[in-house]
Amino acid sequence: MNSSLSKNTSSRIQSYKHRDKDSDELRRRRNQYTISLRKTKRDEQIQFKRNLIANDSMSDETDDDNDEQRRCLNLNEILLKCQNSDLSICYQGIRSARKILSIERNPPIDELINLNLLPILVQCLSYDQYPDLQFEAAWALTNIASGNSQQTQAVVNANALPYLLRLLHSTYSNVSEQAVWAIGNLIGDGSRLRDYAIELGVIQPLIEFIQKDIPITFLRNVTWVIVNLCRHKDPPLSLNVVQEILPALKYLLSFTDVTILVDCTWALAYLLDCGNTMIQLVVESGMISDIIRLLNHNEIKIVTAALRAVGNVVTGTDEQTQYVLNHGVLNYFSKLLKHQKNKLNKEAVWFLSNITAGNQQQVQAVINTQLIPDVIHHLQHSDIQIQKEAAWCISNLTMSGSVEQIQYVVDQHVIPPLCNLLQQHDAQLLQVCLDALHNILKQISEENLEHVTKEIEECGGLDKIENLQTYSNNDIYQQSYEIIEKYFSHENDDDDISAMSQVPHNDMFSFGNNSTNQTVPDNNYKQNNLRFQF
Repeated sequence: MNSSLSKNTSSRIQSYKHRDKDSDELRRRRNQYTISLRKTKRDEQIQFKRNLIANDSMSDETDDDNDEQRRCLNLNEILLKCQNSDLSICYQGIRSARKILSIERNPPIDELINLNLLPILVQCLSYDQYPDLQFEAAWALTNIASGNSQQTQAVVNANALPYLLRLLHSTYSNVSEQAVWAIGNLIGDGSRLRDYAIELGVIQPLIEFIQKDIPITFLRNVTWVIVNLCRHKDPPLSLNVVQEILPALKYLLSFTDVTILVDCTWALAYLLDCGNTMIQLVVESGMISDIIRLLNHNEIKIVTAALRAVGNVVTGTDEQTQYVLNHGVLNYFSKLLKHQKNKLNKEAVWFLSNITAGNQQQVQAVINTQLIPDVIHHLQHSDIQIQKEAAWCISNLTMSGSVEQIQYVVDQHVIPPLCNLLQQHDAQLLQVCLDALHNILKQISEENLEHVTKEIEECGGLDKIENLQTYSNNDIYQQSYEIIEKYFSHENDDDDISAMSQVPHNDMFSFGNNSTNQTVPDNNYKQNNLRFQF
């Protein structure tokens, strides 16, 4: 048996069984699994670093001129210009460096770092009398910091961050905006650089930008930097810092600009993924109802972010989950479950799986909004990833729900799709489906038990459960064995008794009887009826 598979499956299943666990713990552990899954499989929703590519709106040169620059300018020649004490010549070198760092593919970041360009760029940030030079230097640093972690760290090691923070107060908006962009790339590298920037005082200038009347493009960049502040959760932002930025996020939620709404909502989604205390801070800020309304937005990116945000809320306590339900969130889910985008379907079913992990009042709320038939539809017809989420949703309901609620899902024909998934090879999915079936069998009323066992047998489920008794994973073997032994073994016993009673009288031996009617068995008797050997 594959011991590692057994261990992983065991730990995963233990996190979901109702054995000595309340719904709060079930939700929290469910969330841990989901997050680890997303870390390995999902695409990043928002880029955590961004390279600034030159275009006509930012440069007065044609594409042909840029191509010529890329072909002809030698890095050493660029460096010599950058080192010139004549700032006009230095400006030419810095600008050339910025251009070559702005090419879309394989910019020579390491080459320029190795030529010791970074200290020169940082020094140029201090030339207040030459804002164009500051702008070009900040742009070059932005693109170097958009590289890998080593390249980003090289910018920090050159002591660029304090100078960039100083430029946030520049009277030239293009300079301060470029500094914002560079800082966003540094913060996006991880929680260590994020905390360093916070220590140096990055929060207050960002909040002040939001309060000012700045161009929408500038505000988009500021919002993106706030996303990067909220993104990392190892460790998450301190509660004090979160309390500082929540009013700014609440203000940004009032905008209609799609880019700002997407980034702002993702910032909240990231914060809501940092535990119950953080969830409570956001709940108390009064933004949950605003996020819920975004579920009905016509822009899919906004809906996706809002769905993740409210989904993270319901990984919290029963009270936090109920708060979301009280704001009518389930009214949006019929549309989400029928959406043409599979990703939204999956997120919607995941959300509901955390509701059905709650108390019976919350389970009933899902039933009352007629969402269970849609979940069962996904369980039967959708791709395997959505089927997994649907299986968790049903399994949780069978653990949390009342007898009447479990009977309801049975009446919605949940048995065949659950049984159909028993032919999959995913150990976790198999265990979830077996859990659901076992819970149904244990909880269903006595008068309806025979109907359930008959349905399992008629849809081929019994054969699949029997086959799982040879599965390499011990938990799956044990679960399937228990189901067969408790709910189906009596049928085999009845068959044996029935077979015995139907043996023809003239095939039986009679002892102590002189009747001439005694029949001699044929030569194949021992092979055909071993039960009567003597």
